Amino acid sequence: MTTTLDRTAPRDLAAELPARFSLTPKTLLAGRLDGAWWPRSRDLESELPPLAAALEEPWGRVTRVTVNPARWPVVPHTVAVDGRTLHVGWFTEQDPDKLILLSYTVGRWDLLVIPPETEPAAAARLMAAAARLMAAAAVPGSVLTAGVLMANEATIGRGVRDAQRQEAGWEGEGGACMSPVGIPMERSGLPLLGNGWS
Repeated sequence: MTTTLDRTAPRDLAAELPARFSLTPKTLLAGRLDGAWWPRSRDLESELPPLAAALEEPWGRVTRVTVNPARWPVVPHTVAVDGRTLHVGWFTEQDPDKLILLSYTVGRWDLLVIPPETEPAAAARLMAAAARLMAAAAVPGSVLTAGVLMANEATIGRGVRDAQRQEAGWEGEGGACMSPVGIPMERSGLPLLGNGWS
């Protein structure tokens, strides 16, 4: 069986670059997410070491990670992190947009996984939503799950793209003249200074 990895960054480069993530402030009550992670590729073997290393100071040593295999073409059983072994598991029941990190001594953290191919503006919105919005809604039973945040971003992204297309159409036409009720007008129908309209 042959598997092709969808990489947006070479493996060596991904391992050298710092992990891109945001965390919910520690002072808040626990919500459904503890932050967000934006990997550079779908290669867990190269993406997990920088994340685990970066989280060691604020959270402690990560010993296990679970993912949903729907978003990862290859799920290795173990990954080497700074001379130790990080165990990786997968569950199809787990939210595909979430990464679960476990530690024997510290506990569990759930991170929203932002797809590597996400545009930077959308990734920034998702990271802020996972950290700040979870902070605002960090009450037991919060409904802001990874899937809800991704669905919200898809809606926002469509709105942004639609607005950009409308603006491009507007500019391409030289700026359309429309009445307040949406009926095209001649330019002569526009109010000009000095013709009695204010």
